[in-house]
Amino acid sequence: GLGWYTVNSAYGDTIIMPCRLDVPQNLMFGKWKYEKPDGSPVFIAFRSSTKKSVQYDDVPEYKDRLSLSENYTLSISNARISDEKRFVCMLVTEDNVFEAPTTVKVFKQPSKPEIVSKASFLETEQLKQLGDCISKDSYPDGNITWYRNGKVLQPLEGVVVIIFKKQMDPVTQLYTMTSSLEYKATKADIQMPFTCSVTYYGPSGQKTVYSEQAIFDIYYPTEQVTIQVLPSKNAIKEGDNITLKCLGNGNPPPEEFLFYLPGQPEGIRSSNTYTLTDVRRNATGDYKCSLIDKKSMIASTAITVHYLDLSLNPSGEVTKQIGDALPVSCTISASRNATVVWMKDNIRLRSSPSFSSLQYQDAGNYVCETALQEVEGLKKRESLTLIVEGKPQIKMTKKTDPSGLSKTIICHVEGFPKPAIQWTITGSGSVINQAKESPYINGRYYSKIIISPEENVTLTCTAENQLERTVNSLNVSAISIPEHDEADEISDENREKVNDQAKLIVGIVVGLLLAALVAGVVYWLYMKKSKTASKHVNKDLGNLEENKKLEENNHKTEA
Repeated sequence: GLGWYTVNSAYGDTIIMPCRLDVPQNLMFGKWKYEKPDGSPVFIAFRSSTKKSVQYDDVPEYKDRLSLSENYTLSISNARISDEKRFVCMLVTEDNVFEAPTTVKVFKQPSKPEIVSKASFLETEQLKQLGDCISKDSYPDGNITWYRNGKVLQPLEGVVVIIFKKQMDPVTQLYTMTSSLEYKATKADIQMPFTCSVTYYGPSGQKTVYSEQAIFDIYYPTEQVTIQVLPSKNAIKEGDNITLKCLGNGNPPPEEFLFYLPGQPEGIRSSNTYTLTDVRRNATGDYKCSLIDKKSMIASTAITVHYLDLSLNPSGEVTKQIGDALPVSCTISASRNATVVWMKDNIRLRSSPSFSSLQYQDAGNYVCETALQEVEGLKKRESLTLIVEGKPQIKMTKKTDPSGLSKTIICHVEGFPKPAIQWTITGSGSVINQAKESPYINGRYYSKIIISPEENVTLTCTAENQLERTVNSLNVSAISIPEHDEADEISDENREKVNDQAKLIVGIVVGLLLAALVAGVVYWLYMKKSKTASKHVNKDLGNLEENKKLEENNHKTEA
């Protein structure tokens, strides 16, 4: 007879079983049967060779699932696990029965494996249930494998414990496989992916399906404590708020710590932050924090609270008299070297002001400003408003116009507050123009009038401020009488120019004197040398008369 023949079918597909027999000429009919476990036959399909009719036996599990073709190929739809039997094709003649057996194997691909009952976290040095890998509805049953970062996890006592179990559904005869993993984690397992797979057999051979990755939070104890200061400890100044932040490198991080302030041996229990408000310079020192249950695990940091004090003496509004002395001091006290800048009327001064004899131009608004450049916002400033007062001082000058038709009379006045000027003329003469005043600068200004006196007149200039009233008079000859003019008062700006010119003239004169002195010394040395040479010549000639003449000439030359 024919040997064993196997048909592999996937669960739910149609099983197709050829009869594998040659149809004889005198065939009467063909039949299909399957054998029970005890070997007894169960007939399921019949087909007559003459009537071409097909009959299916009343077998409940195959009701409406069978189809027998003309060549006696049997098809069974919707393959089930229970279809795994030994089927036999029978062709019957009048004198013989031919049989061809076929074995059916049904395979069911399991569901994609899934990691369930996952641990919310794993803990170092603790053997803990990681999760279960489940794959359902497999036939035949499959094997489950665990992986860490793509590498197979092998059982290891106390570190990797794997428990595998399978269960068959009595109705569908499909298997569900479950593999439980207990695992002792280390810090190396942080962000490590865990997966599992199921390996099963299908119609075409062995196959493997993998689960999705699972990553677990790894808990581990704190091994180091660090302390932070907010804001940056290089920029803390008086009045700031300081926040100390303590951190532990464990997972989860500690939620509470002990904070130690300078000079306080007992720690203050707090969350991971501790705030000091409105700190002063005496808060400078070492700050520490530690774990509550392990005080030896401690961290420390040094904090400097920067400060800056400025004292200006005198300050505010100060009124002095012209010519007075006024010492000014700006004293700085700071946590480190500070820069000091003096300003007068918003213009930076090259050095600190000092007044041995106050002048009107010394008046103004002085500011002493200091700052710590490394500490943002730490700067101080104080101001001195200096007022220089003086009684009115008057000087009068006169000048004749080159045309000889008018004279200009000028009243120069110094004083502060600004004196008011009034003119009085005694005598006859026309005033060509009204009094004209110059700008008031550094306590000085002038008023001038132009007159054409017909006779000798007296002009009186009165200057008055809150301190005093000063009067000065000047006699002016008639326009027809020539007289000596007095020079105008030199202004501050012109005075500086004159001083510069005087310095230049003095320099030129000194240079010329030095040059003349050098020329004289050179000339004297030259003549002395010439005299010595003449004496040597006289001795050689031996002529006394000529020697006398030469000496006379030499004396004249020296003279």
